[in-house]
Amino acid sequence: MGEFVKFEVADGVATIRLDRPKMNALSRAVQEELRAAAKEATQRDDVKAVVLYGGERVFAAGADVKEMATMSHTDMVKESGDLQSAFTAIAQIPKPVVAAVTGYALGGGCELALCADVRFAADNATFGQPEILLGIIPGAGGTQRLSRLVGPSKAKDLIFTGRFVKADEALRIGLADQLFPADEVYDRAVEWARQFANAATYALRAAKESVDRGLEVDLVTGLEIERQQFAALFATEDRSIGMESFVESGPGKAQFVGR
Repeated sequence: MGEFVKFEVADGVATIRLDRPKMNALSRAVQEELRAAAKEATQRDDVKAVVLYGGERVFAAGADVKEMATMSHTDMVKESGDLQSAFTAIAQIPKPVVAAVTGYALGGGCELALCADVRFAADNATFGQPEILLGIIPGAGGTQRLSRLVGPSKAKDLIFTGRFVKADEALRIGLADQLFPADEVYDRAVEWARQFANAATYALRAAKESVDRGLEVDLVTGLEIERQQFAALFATEDRSIGMESFVESGPGKAQFVGR
């Protein structure tokens, strides 16, 4: 798809793979290619779920610090919006997204993993938000997504200290959802994503949007978001197919058409 981000589709699963040796540093060019990959994954009807992957050795070891080091305040005022929006484009893919994390997921790499719905980590994975050690803070969603995922106290500990988190601790605090041997993590992520190949597309979209938008608001507003999404699904063909199949054959046998 691009020089640094590859986009491949097989059996309904798209893989968005970072490919900028040696450490998949997230330069401006990589960010824009991620944005383009998110757009393609969103628009393609043959993509039912997405795996976010950095390769066998490293997920992404952070931003391109050399690129940032020469930037002024006014430079970053202009660039920071694009940085955040590129990551948000990944987070807003309206389909299930799983990050397959091997090796380092640090700084922007950790923030990118946070954009996925779930995170499968290799047993050699290392997470962290070490921006404080550079005299800055996370700027691509880390202060917000990490605190929502693991809670504010644990997020503050990681962000204030900049310390690294090994795979077992990441699992314990909820930063990772499952651990696998390093040579299995990508295949396990694809297996998880593939279960949605024949799922009800718009129901999945509504479920993801209801959860994500609901986390941003109070309970009453969240319930209203859920109610509207729930009612809207009664306009889909898949809802009719699913309910008719359930009545006739029981659960889990519907052949959805994605409409």
